[in-house]
Amino acid sequence: MEISEALQAQQQVVRLQALLEASRQLHSTIELDQVLHITLQMVVRELELSGAFFSTWPQTYGDVPSALREAAASAALEGDSNLSDSVLRFPLRDKSGFPFTELIVLIPVGRTLDLDEMDFLESLCVQAAVAIENARFHRRALQWQRVESDLAAARQVQLSLIPQQMPVIPHYQLAARSVTCYEVGGDYLDIVPMPSGEVIVVVGDVAGKGLASALVGTSFRSAFRAMVHAGLSLQETATRINLLHHGEGPEAQRRYVTVMLLRLDPKTHTLEAVNAGHNPAFLIKSDGTVRKIAASGTPVGMLPFSSYVSEEFPFSPGTRLLVYTDGMTEVFCGEEEFGEARLLQTFVALAEATAERAVGLLWETLEAFSDGREQSDDMTALVLSRDR
Repeated sequence: MEISEALQAQQQVVRLQALLEASRQLHSTIELDQVLHITLQMVVRELELSGAFFSTWPQTYGDVPSALREAAASAALEGDSNLSDSVLRFPLRDKSGFPFTELIVLIPVGRTLDLDEMDFLESLCVQAAVAIENARFHRRALQWQRVESDLAAARQVQLSLIPQQMPVIPHYQLAARSVTCYEVGGDYLDIVPMPSGEVIVVVGDVAGKGLASALVGTSFRSAFRAMVHAGLSLQETATRINLLHHGEGPEAQRRYVTVMLLRLDPKTHTLEAVNAGHNPAFLIKSDGTVRKIAASGTPVGMLPFSSYVSEEFPFSPGTRLLVYTDGMTEVFCGEEEFGEARLLQTFVALAEATAERAVGLLWETLEAFSDGREQSDDMTALVLSRDR
């Protein structure tokens, strides 16, 4: 009896040492495959079993013959009593107690596990669950680092597509700023000087925010520039790009674009405008008269056939223009919105400021209104003014 008890105690010590070694090995790596491999190797080696594998549906992990794995997995899932004597299941739970996989142990025919062996398996499962969670967290962290790196690169690309410097237009001032609320955004700003001396300006806002809207904005830019350099009028450009955008399918239609298209002729001092579902631009004359350039058609891509109207405005000395996206008016202070009326009032009060200074003061006003809180939409503003 004493010899048997001594042998049993010795076996318990050996198994405890094996469990400690397994724990050390499991927590010495953060690679998920290694954690799974070490666990299965320890189960089969220490208990001399037929095999073991992890049942993470719809996939399994473990070097078990496919026929045996499928039969055992089927029994484990369906409660098939035909294999109940040769299969044991040990759920692995996360920190909240939710089971996220099972360790399925295949026992040789005629073999039963004693209490010590069951304790060993249950303890090993606890250690393995912690190690697997850590490995999964590490894998997610690496994946997120790659996503962050891709977003940072995408941000740099998008920033490079924004005009890096304003064209020099005799007797005119032009300034703009575009800020995204995320790494990349759906606001679109472009300025295209033409060989004729005219300057084409576009301010757009893709529905939604983030990477998907940024991709749509880049696609829009390519189509817009191609049509502008082909010599199309603003009205024809808006019509064709609307058909093109809508024809790209349901996802593109959900990411419709509100657009303000402008053509400035500094020789005749006239401004042509097409507003495709965009916020009204503010055109202010030197005497303080305010004209809003309202939408003449639906946003680009929303409907397959939409007609747009081109309007022309004289740009006399002292005239100023503000084009913006709705992020400028949807700045909040608590429940109170800055709104279109405040934006117009602020711009009217900047009559003596240069175009660049006016853009800066608009941002300072919005930051003061929101008390520096982060906003939930991209913001873009462009100011064009003619010297007095």
